[in-house]
Amino acid sequence: MFAKEVKAFIHRNRVADVVDALNTAGFRNITVVDVQGMLKALSSKEQSYSVEIGQKVVDEIKLELVCDNESRLAEAVAAIRENAKTGQPSAGWIFVSDIRTVIEITD
Repeated sequence: MFAKEVKAFIHRNRVADVVDALNTAGFRNITVVDVQGMLKALSSKEQSYSVEIGQKVVDEIKLELVCDNESRLAEAVAAIRENAKTGQPSAGWIFVSDIRTVIEITD
C-alpha cells in the first residue's frame, strides 16, 4: 500500500490560494493548523518575539494531507509549491513522510 503524509509550512497570507488549489485538484482531507515558526518574515509586521522560545517568530500555517499514490503526491506537492510562493527566495517547506500503518476508525 502506498501512503505518504505531506506537511507544508507556509506563510499565512498564502494559505487560501494553496487550499483552493488543493481542493480544485480533488484533495478534501486537508488539515490547516496555526503554528509559530521561524520562516523568513515577509515584513516586520509578520514577525513577533516569543518569550517562550526566546526568538523572533512568524505566525505560519502547517498544512497536512495524505496521498495514496505517486501521481497524487506529485500533484499535491506541485499545487503547494506553485501557490505558496511569496516572491522571496524561500517561502516555506514541504515534507513528505512514509506512513507505515493506517487504521480506520469505525463504529
